[in-house]
Amino acid sequence: MVDGAAAPAGARPSAETSGRCRIAAVVVSCEHASRAVPDEYRPLFAAAADGILDSHRAYDAGAAEVAAALAERVGAPLFTGEATRLLVDLNRSIGHPRLFSELTRALPAAERTRIVERHYRPYRDAVERAVADAARRGAVLHVSAHSFTPVLDGVERRADVALLFDPRRRTEASLAIGWRDALRQALPAGAVVRRNYPYRGVADGFTTQLRKRFPDGVYLGFELEVNQRHVGTAQWPAYVRALAASLARVVQGSSMRDAAAPPR
Repeated sequence: MVDGAAAPAGARPSAETSGRCRIAAVVVSCEHASRAVPDEYRPLFAAAADGILDSHRAYDAGAAEVAAALAERVGAPLFTGEATRLLVDLNRSIGHPRLFSELTRALPAAERTRIVERHYRPYRDAVERAVADAARRGAVLHVSAHSFTPVLDGVERRADVALLFDPRRRTEASLAIGWRDALRQALPAGAVVRRNYPYRGVADGFTTQLRKRFPDGVYLGFELEVNQRHVGTAQWPAYVRALAASLARVVQGSSMRDAAAPPR
Protein backbone atom coordinates (compact mmCIF):
# COMPACT_ATOMS: atom_id res chain seq x y z
CA MET A 1 0.00 0.00 0.00
CA VAL A 2 1.29 3.43 -0.88
CA ASP A 3 1.86 5.60 2.17
CA GLY A 4 -0.22 8.77 2.15
CA ALA A 5 0.73 12.30 3.00
CA ALA A 6 -0.52 14.02 6.13
CA ALA A 7 -4.00 15.52 5.95
CA PRO A 8 -4.01 19.11 4.67
CA ALA A 9 -4.46 21.95 7.09
CA GLY A 10 -8.08 22.83 7.71
CA ALA A 11 -9.45 19.29 8.00
CA ARG A 12 -12.33 19.04 10.44
CA PRO A 13 -11.52 17.69 13.91
CA SER A 14 -13.45 14.46 13.25
CA ALA A 15 -10.59 13.29 11.02
CA GLU A 16 -7.84 11.37 12.79
CA THR A 17 -4.21 11.79 11.81
CA SER A 18 -3.87 8.00 11.71
CA GLY A 19 -6.11 8.00 8.62
CA ARG A 20 -9.23 6.79 10.46
CA CYS A 21 -12.35 8.90 10.67
CA ARG A 22 -16.01 8.56 11.50
CA ILE A 23 -18.16 8.75 8.39
CA ALA A 24 -20.96 11.17 9.17
CA ALA A 25 -22.75 10.95 5.82
CA VAL A 26 -22.69 9.19 2.46
CA VAL A 27 -23.52 10.60 -0.98
CA VAL A 28 -23.99 8.24 -3.94
CA SER A 29 -23.76 9.27 -7.58
CA CYS A 30 -23.76 7.53 -10.96
CA GLU A 31 -22.48 9.71 -13.77
CA HIS A 32 -22.85 7.10 -16.52
CA ALA A 33 -26.24 5.73 -15.48
CA SER A 34 -28.12 6.30 -18.72
CA ARG A 35 -27.84 5.71 -22.46
CA ALA A 36 -30.77 8.02 -23.22
CA VAL A 37 -30.48 10.68 -25.91
CA PRO A 38 -32.51 13.88 -25.47
CA ASP A 39 -34.97 14.24 -28.35
CA GLU A 40 -33.38 17.39 -29.74
CA TYR A 41 -30.07 15.59 -30.25
CA ARG A 42 -31.36 12.39 -31.80
CA PRO A 43 -30.37 13.49 -35.34
CA LEU A 44 -26.74 13.56 -34.20
CA PHE A 45 -26.94 9.88 -33.35
CA ALA A 46 -28.82 8.78 -36.47
CA ALA A 47 -25.60 8.03 -38.35
CA ALA A 48 -23.75 6.59 -35.35
CA ALA A 49 -22.41 3.06 -35.44
CA ASP A 50 -25.02 0.35 -34.91
CA GLY A 51 -25.31 -0.67 -31.30
CA ILE A 52 -23.25 2.21 -29.96
CA LEU A 53 -25.96 3.19 -27.47
CA ASP A 54 -25.95 -0.36 -26.12
CA SER A 55 -22.19 -0.38 -25.64
CA HIS A 56 -19.87 0.65 -22.82
CA ARG A 57 -19.11 3.80 -24.77
CA ALA A 58 -22.64 5.08 -24.13
CA TYR A 59 -23.17 4.15 -20.48
CA ASP A 60 -22.00 1.90 -17.63
CA ALA A 61 -24.23 -1.16 -17.69
CA GLY A 62 -25.43 -2.14 -14.22
CA ALA A 63 -23.99 0.92 -12.51
CA ALA A 64 -27.37 2.55 -11.92
CA GLU A 65 -28.62 -0.59 -10.16
CA VAL A 66 -25.54 -0.67 -7.97
CA ALA A 67 -25.87 3.02 -7.11
CA ALA A 68 -29.53 2.63 -6.15
CA ALA A 69 -28.77 -0.35 -3.92
CA LEU A 70 -25.90 1.45 -2.20
CA ALA A 71 -27.99 4.55 -1.51
CA GLU A 72 -30.95 2.57 -0.23
CA ARG A 73 -28.82 0.41 2.06
CA VAL A 74 -27.17 3.32 3.87
CA GLY A 75 -29.94 5.92 3.46
CA ALA A 76 -27.88 8.20 1.24
CA PRO A 77 -29.02 10.73 -1.35
CA LEU A 78 -28.74 9.36 -4.88
CA PHE A 79 -27.83 11.28 -8.04
CA THR A 80 -27.93 9.65 -11.48
CA GLY A 81 -27.08 11.06 -14.89
CA GLU A 82 -30.03 11.22 -17.28
CA ALA A 83 -28.28 11.29 -20.68
CA THR A 84 -25.67 9.20 -22.42
CA ARG A 85 -22.03 10.08 -21.88
CA LEU A 86 -21.81 10.38 -25.68
CA LEU A 87 -23.68 13.68 -25.34
CA VAL A 88 -21.48 15.00 -22.54
CA ASP A 89 -19.46 13.04 -20.00
CA LEU A 90 -20.51 13.96 -16.48
CA ASN A 91 -17.36 12.38 -15.08
CA ARG A 92 -14.99 14.67 -17.01
CA SER A 93 -13.83 18.16 -16.18
CA ILE A 94 -14.58 21.19 -18.31
CA GLY A 95 -11.81 21.42 -20.89
CA HIS A 96 -11.00 17.71 -20.84
CA PRO A 97 -10.63 16.33 -24.40
CA ARG A 98 -13.19 13.61 -23.67
CA LEU A 99 -15.84 15.87 -22.19
CA PHE A 100 -17.58 15.57 -25.57
CA SER A 101 -17.61 12.50 -27.80
CA GLU A 102 -16.89 12.34 -31.52
CA LEU A 103 -20.65 12.82 -32.02
CA THR A 104 -20.82 16.18 -30.24
CA ARG A 105 -17.26 17.50 -30.31
CA ALA A 106 -17.72 19.21 -33.69
CA LEU A 107 -20.84 21.10 -32.66
CA PRO A 108 -20.56 24.91 -32.62
CA ALA A 109 -19.14 26.28 -29.38
CA ALA A 110 -22.46 27.89 -28.50
CA GLU A 111 -24.26 24.55 -28.78
CA ARG A 112 -21.66 22.76 -26.69
CA THR A 113 -22.03 25.48 -24.05
CA ARG A 114 -25.79 24.92 -24.16
CA ILE A 115 -25.30 21.20 -23.54
CA VAL A 116 -23.05 21.93 -20.59
CA GLU A 117 -25.52 24.38 -19.07
CA ARG A 118 -28.52 22.07 -19.52
CA HIS A 119 -27.10 18.60 -18.93
CA TYR A 120 -23.75 18.91 -17.14
CA ARG A 121 -23.73 21.74 -14.65
CA PRO A 122 -27.11 21.03 -12.99
CA TYR A 123 -26.00 17.47 -12.22
CA ARG A 124 -22.51 18.35 -11.03
CA ASP A 125 -23.74 21.29 -8.96
CA ALA A 126 -26.41 19.17 -7.27
CA VAL A 127 -23.90 16.51 -6.21
CA GLU A 128 -21.40 19.10 -5.03
CA ARG A 129 -24.07 20.85 -2.94
CA ALA A 130 -25.01 17.55 -1.33
CA VAL A 131 -21.38 16.86 -0.48
CA ALA A 132 -20.90 20.36 0.92
CA ASP A 133 -24.04 20.10 3.06
CA ALA A 134 -22.97 16.70 4.38
CA ALA A 135 -19.43 17.92 5.07
CA ARG A 136 -20.81 20.43 7.57
CA ARG A 137 -21.75 17.48 9.79
CA GLY A 138 -18.39 15.71 9.51
CA ALA A 139 -16.59 13.40 7.13
CA VAL A 140 -18.58 12.58 3.99
CA LEU A 141 -18.04 9.49 1.86
CA HIS A 142 -18.88 10.08 -1.81
CA VAL A 143 -19.31 6.86 -3.78
CA SER A 144 -19.45 7.21 -7.55
CA ALA A 145 -20.75 3.96 -9.07
CA HIS A 146 -19.29 2.73 -12.37
CA SER A 147 -18.78 -0.46 -14.34
CA PHE A 148 -16.12 -1.52 -16.83
CA THR A 149 -16.10 -3.71 -19.90
CA PRO A 150 -14.42 -7.13 -19.32
CA VAL A 151 -12.13 -6.71 -22.35
CA LEU A 152 -10.79 -3.44 -23.75
CA ASP A 153 -8.61 -3.27 -26.85
CA GLY A 154 -8.06 -7.00 -26.65
CA VAL A 155 -6.85 -6.89 -23.03
CA GLU A 156 -8.81 -8.77 -20.37
CA ARG A 157 -9.52 -6.88 -17.17
CA ARG A 158 -8.63 -9.23 -14.33
CA ALA A 159 -10.86 -7.97 -11.55
CA ASP A 160 -14.46 -8.39 -10.50
CA VAL A 161 -14.72 -5.24 -8.40
CA ALA A 162 -12.32 -2.35 -7.91
CA LEU A 163 -12.02 0.73 -5.73
CA LEU A 164 -10.52 3.92 -7.17
CA PHE A 165 -9.20 6.47 -4.68
CA ASP A 166 -6.26 8.78 -4.01
CA PRO A 167 -3.59 6.81 -2.07
CA ARG A 168 -1.96 10.07 -0.98
CA ARG A 169 -4.99 10.93 1.15
CA ARG A 170 -4.67 9.02 4.39
CA THR A 171 -8.34 8.63 5.16
CA GLU A 172 -9.09 7.31 1.67
CA ALA A 173 -6.13 4.93 1.79
CA SER A 174 -7.22 3.63 5.19
CA LEU A 175 -10.84 3.21 4.17
CA ALA A 176 -9.81 1.44 0.96
CA ILE A 177 -8.22 -1.34 3.00
CA GLY A 178 -11.31 -1.83 5.13
CA TRP A 179 -13.67 -1.68 2.17
CA ARG A 180 -11.57 -4.13 0.17
CA ASP A 181 -11.75 -6.58 3.06
CA ALA A 182 -15.51 -6.06 3.42
CA LEU A 183 -15.98 -6.70 -0.30
CA ARG A 184 -14.00 -9.92 -0.11
CA GLN A 185 -16.20 -11.10 2.73
CA ALA A 186 -19.49 -10.13 1.08
CA LEU A 187 -18.84 -11.25 -2.51
CA PRO A 188 -18.78 -14.86 -3.71
CA ALA A 189 -15.65 -16.85 -2.88
CA GLY A 190 -12.86 -16.21 -5.33
CA ALA A 191 -14.02 -12.75 -6.38
CA VAL A 192 -11.05 -10.57 -7.29
CA VAL A 193 -11.12 -7.15 -5.61
CA ARG A 194 -8.45 -4.67 -6.64
CA ARG A 195 -7.56 -1.09 -5.84
CA ASN A 196 -6.94 1.63 -8.44
CA TYR A 197 -7.63 -0.74 -11.30
CA PRO A 198 -8.35 -0.74 -14.23
CA TYR A 199 -7.98 3.03 -13.89
CA ARG A 200 -6.04 5.31 -11.56
CA GLY A 201 -8.04 6.93 -8.81
CA VAL A 202 -6.25 10.24 -9.37
CA ALA A 203 -7.09 10.47 -13.08
CA ASP A 204 -9.55 13.13 -14.19
CA GLY A 205 -12.97 12.47 -12.74
CA PHE A 206 -15.67 13.92 -10.50
CA THR A 207 -14.12 12.64 -7.26
CA THR A 208 -10.72 14.01 -8.32
CA GLN A 209 -12.23 17.46 -8.82
CA LEU A 210 -14.06 17.40 -5.50
CA ARG A 211 -10.84 16.56 -3.69
CA LYS A 212 -9.55 19.95 -4.79
CA ARG A 213 -12.35 21.63 -2.85
CA PHE A 214 -12.58 19.45 0.26
CA PRO A 215 -9.56 18.38 2.35
CA ASP A 216 -8.62 14.89 3.42
CA GLY A 217 -10.62 13.80 6.44
CA VAL A 218 -13.61 15.86 5.30
CA TYR A 219 -14.15 14.35 1.86
CA LEU A 220 -13.52 10.72 0.93
CA GLY A 221 -14.07 10.14 -2.77
CA PHE A 222 -14.33 6.61 -4.18
CA GLU A 223 -15.26 5.24 -7.56
CA LEU A 224 -16.69 1.76 -7.18
CA GLU A 225 -16.03 -0.18 -10.40
CA VAL A 226 -17.80 -3.46 -11.22
CA ASN A 227 -16.94 -5.81 -14.06
CA GLN A 228 -19.78 -5.85 -16.57
CA ARG A 229 -19.45 -9.59 -17.08
CA HIS A 230 -21.62 -9.99 -13.97
CA VAL A 231 -24.39 -7.67 -15.14
CA GLY A 232 -27.60 -9.45 -16.09
CA THR A 233 -26.48 -12.89 -14.92
CA ALA A 234 -28.54 -15.03 -12.57
CA GLN A 235 -26.14 -14.06 -9.79
CA TRP A 236 -26.33 -10.32 -10.50
CA PRO A 237 -29.04 -9.42 -7.93
CA ALA A 238 -27.06 -11.19 -5.19
CA TYR A 239 -23.91 -9.44 -6.40
CA VAL A 240 -25.58 -6.06 -6.09
CA ARG A 241 -26.81 -6.86 -2.58
CA ALA A 242 -23.29 -7.92 -1.60
CA LEU A 243 -21.85 -4.62 -2.82
CA ALA A 244 -24.42 -2.71 -0.78
CA ALA A 245 -23.75 -4.85 2.29
CA SER A 246 -20.02 -4.14 2.04
CA LEU A 247 -20.65 -0.39 2.08
CA ALA A 248 -22.94 -0.67 5.08
CA ARG A 249 -20.28 -2.65 6.92
CA VAL A 250 -17.64 -0.04 6.17
CA VAL A 251 -19.82 2.85 7.30
CA GLN A 252 -20.83 1.06 10.48
CA GLY A 253 -17.24 0.02 11.11
CA SER A 254 -15.99 3.59 10.85
CA SER A 255 -18.39 4.64 13.59
CA MET A 256 -17.34 1.72 15.78
CA ARG A 257 -13.65 2.52 15.37
CA ASP A 258 -14.30 6.16 16.17
CA ALA A 259 -16.28 5.23 19.28
CA ALA A 260 -13.55 2.88 20.43
CA ALA A 261 -10.75 5.41 19.94
CA PRO A 262 -9.31 6.75 23.20
CA PRO A 263 -10.17 10.36 24.03
CA ARG A 264 -7.56 12.96 23.14
